[in-house]
Amino acid sequence: MADVKPGPRRRGRPPKESGSDARTAITDAASAEFAEKGYDKASIRGIARRAQVDSALVHHYFESKAGLFAEVVKLPVRPDRIIRSALDVSVDRLGESLVHTVLSAWEQTSVKSIGVTVLRSAVSDSAAGRLIRQFLLRELKGAVAGRIADGGVDRAEADLRATLVLTQMAGALMFRHVLELEPLASMPVDDLTARLAPAVQGHLDGVGDSM
Repeated sequence: MADVKPGPRRRGRPPKESGSDARTAITDAASAEFAEKGYDKASIRGIARRAQVDSALVHHYFESKAGLFAEVVKLPVRPDRIIRSALDVSVDRLGESLVHTVLSAWEQTSVKSIGVTVLRSAVSDSAAGRLIRQFLLRELKGAVAGRIADGGVDRAEADLRATLVLTQMAGALMFRHVLELEPLASMPVDDLTARLAPAVQGHLDGVGDSM
């Protein structure tokens, strides 16, 4: 009987029996890639090449680089998805939507526990802290800046406004959940939203800009 040569590597979804091995290979490759290149410079293509799989397979399992990163660092929640879920509103309601969505999410025990860890890591000078900062800036600030830019705002200005929004939100979360500063720590979400939303909306609108 003549030898039968194996066919070309199949793209996309793997055979059922090879799925576990492929997934492990991808997460191992991603862990190495993120450690070597950081979040910004790591790419799905590079991770796929290191794992010796097609990049379509990476997208099949993890959807995006953010999803793969969340898997590698064992995030039980996706901060990028929380932010994006708040952006599908009219521009004049963005501030309220962002504040209320984020504060409400942090009321969940699973979100709060990992969120406190992420915030503490993000302000540290460790390699993990730098990686977390890159992830948060790329995915969270990028999403907010993109939404602002969609309204016709210059990209550099949109980036500045998004940065100010994140500083406002991160500060509130830090004092409420990490430092547990009263009365901020025990204020009802709706009351705190009413206080913070106008300031966040002002940053989104560029109030005080010289434009």
